[in-house]
Formats: sequence, structure tokens, C-alpha cells
Amino acid sequence: MSEMRVVGVLAVDDAAQQTASDANRHPVVLLQETTGKRCLQIWIGLAEAEAIALEQQGRLPERPLTHVLIADVVSALGRTLERIEITEVRGGTFYADLVFDRGLRVSARPSDSIAIALHVDVPIHATEAVLVEAGVLVDDDESEAGPGDGEESSGVPDEEEVDRFRAFLDNVSPEDFGRGS
Repeated sequence: MSEMRVVGVLAVDDAAQQTASDANRHPVVLLQETTGKRCLQIWIGLAEAEAIALEQQGRLPERPLTHVLIADVVSALGRTLERIEITEVRGGTFYADLVFDRGLRVSARPSDSIAIALHVDVPIHATEAVLVEAGVLVDDDESEAGPGDGEESSGVPDEEEVDRFRAFLDNVSPEDFGRGS
């Protein structure tokens, strides 16, 4: 099991479409190992992309979004979310579990799980099987120093970091990753 960090949410061209336009761009969340060089690209919906991006920026609307509501309900019921785990990839679709105190596990979409994890500030993990199947190794010149390298990270990707991952994505195809949320 590897701990992951959210690098950011980007719009990626759909390779199945012949022309590039906003209608053919789909959001993906990029996760990278905190102490490694593998990353995951998980295709997500627009609402989930917005929720993750808002959490990373520390901006939330006046009324709670679904992931905030879920976190509030969990807290009101006296439970504690310990972590989320990206558990498997089947047919290009990623699966995740919310892992609570007392061993309770609840299946959830990775995109929702990531938004909740960012809101509650709990670790995000991926199984070794997921990283072997869908992970892509990021070259040294495309990766950055992380929290394990003596640099502090706010959890919010900076412009340079996002540019590096855009360059990385320019050199890979969607077939290099599992597709699905």
C-alpha cells in the first residue's frame, strides 16, 4: 500500500475524438506516490473535479457540497474516517474504499473518496496491485521534490508542478492508464 498525494485536476483530450475542443476534454485527477515516482490518472466527473479543486484551493461554497455533507454525517454519527484506499482497477474503472475506525469499510468512487479525504485531511492510499496495473513511472525531470525531500508541501499544486504534469500527459496516451472513476 502506497500513500498518494493529489497533484491536481486537469482537463485531458479524449484520444477517441478526432478534433480537439472543450467538448472532447475530460477531467482527470492526478495522484502521485508521496515517496515514489509512480502516478495514477483517474478520469472523473465535472462535479467531482470541481469539489477536489475547491478543496485544494481551500475554497468551499456557502452551502455544503456532497463530500462535505458526507463528512459531517460521519462525524455526527461519532465515526472517524481514517484513510481512503484505491483498491482495484477492473475494466479501466477504479474502485475505492472509505476506511473508518473499528475496521468499517465502505465502497465509494475514488473521485468522491478523494474529495472527502482532502476535506477531512486523511491519507489517500493505493494498493500495489493498482499501481502495478495503472501506475505510470514519472521521470526524474518530470517529478518534484516532495515532503520526504525536506520541502514542505501545502497540498495545493503550484503552476510549475501542474505544467510538469501537463508535459508528462502530452507524452502518454489514455491507454497507458486505467480509465474510469
